[in-house]
Amino acid sequence: MNANTSDASRREFLQKSMLATAGLLTPLPLTVLGAPKAKRRVAMVGTGHRGTDMYGKDLLAEHGDVIEFVGLCDSNKGRLETAKKMMGVNCPTFTDFEQMMRKTKPEILIVTTVDNTHDEFIIKGMEMGANIVSEKPMTTDETKCQAILDAEKRTGKKVTVTFNYRYSPHRQKMYDLIRQGEIGTVTSVDFHWYLDNRHGADYFRRWHRLTEKSGSLWVHKASHHFDLLNWWLESEPETVYAKGALENYGKNGPFRFTNCRPCPHKDKCPYYWDMTKDARLMALYAANEQYDGYHRDGCVYKEDVNIYDKMAATIGYANGVQVSYSLTAYSPYEGYRIAFNGTKGRIDAWIKESGAMKKEPYDEIMLSRNFGKVEYFQVPQAEGHGGGDKLLRAQIFRHPEAPDTYRQAAGSRDGAMAILVGVAARKSIASGQAIRIADLTNLKPVAVKA
Repeated sequence: MNANTSDASRREFLQKSMLATAGLLTPLPLTVLGAPKAKRRVAMVGTGHRGTDMYGKDLLAEHGDVIEFVGLCDSNKGRLETAKKMMGVNCPTFTDFEQMMRKTKPEILIVTTVDNTHDEFIIKGMEMGANIVSEKPMTTDETKCQAILDAEKRTGKKVTVTFNYRYSPHRQKMYDLIRQGEIGTVTSVDFHWYLDNRHGADYFRRWHRLTEKSGSLWVHKASHHFDLLNWWLESEPETVYAKGALENYGKNGPFRFTNCRPCPHKDKCPYYWDMTKDARLMALYAANEQYDGYHRDGCVYKEDVNIYDKMAATIGYANGVQVSYSLTAYSPYEGYRIAFNGTKGRIDAWIKESGAMKKEPYDEIMLSRNFGKVEYFQVPQAEGHGGGDKLLRAQIFRHPEAPDTYRQAAGSRDGAMAILVGVAARKSIASGQAIRIADLTNLKPVAVKA
């Protein structure tokens, strides 16, 4: 808090802020628009936790009157049948993707498979007549990215990338303040993300620990963050210089085993996780290990871990904004700090998602004006990635033609620009040089998005 800000001013603001921000929870007039007359035919490939929950059970609970699942596909036949029961659907299931597409002819294909296979299903899905809803990241490298862009142009179909963070009311409020010119022209951004030793460690238990499958956390996780930057700044990244290392997980561990449940080191391992306490994950993953050998509770100290657990990058934007970004995957708490520096002031936010720190029922934004007063904005918290999940599902599946006031809908170019920062970061670490985004695909960064 600025020392010049009086307690009275702060109290007055806090009394008003909850009312002022309440409307942010429904930024689109979704409840008053007419519902589609016919249900949209939807198929899904990849029936893991994210698919069966966020785009399965939750989607049907909210929009089962306007969409219907006509097919589910997964390489693990046991998990496929378990997912069908969990979702409560009665559609056919397939282990052969093309067979599903031919027999069910979906209008929309949801892709929630392992990241490095997204391109395969996105491209084939469009070629077989469906529009695509892809979980982030859209893909994991520049070659696959270009192939998706080419296929979208060739087929005339559409790729939507589910950047749910854009829909969070708290992040939307920062978008508003920037658009309204409250801090003048943005010149630089400090953006630092902290994954705690529970959530952060989880990436090192699963398939995400392998760069060849996830693109590393530079792509799998940080593409969320890079998309936020691209959206907030309404510009595209131009250059990336990065550093990174693996210093906590993987080969750095004092011992290791296949996975947590049978581990002989569980009594002394700080990262031991008892998956048996989660009935849903036990049913979805543990009960189906026999089909593919995949351990949802894999050891974080496995020798094959090859992603970074600390990362930092300097990103130059086409509009001249300079970003300092970092990601730490073994913090004692979860959340992020961000600051937008402008010619007339600064916007600060510190989001605390978990840990021992005091948890308020709102997230706060501090607006500091050069030579002026400091204001605080409190945005009520909401479930589902800061309240974004429900709004994203509503826009995509119920009212895709609704006015996009905050430019939250994300297409293939958005998906590409988000992952290309991470791809460039990996290349920068390997080469020791700054990488130009324009050298990766045929997309050329623009300074101001139309």
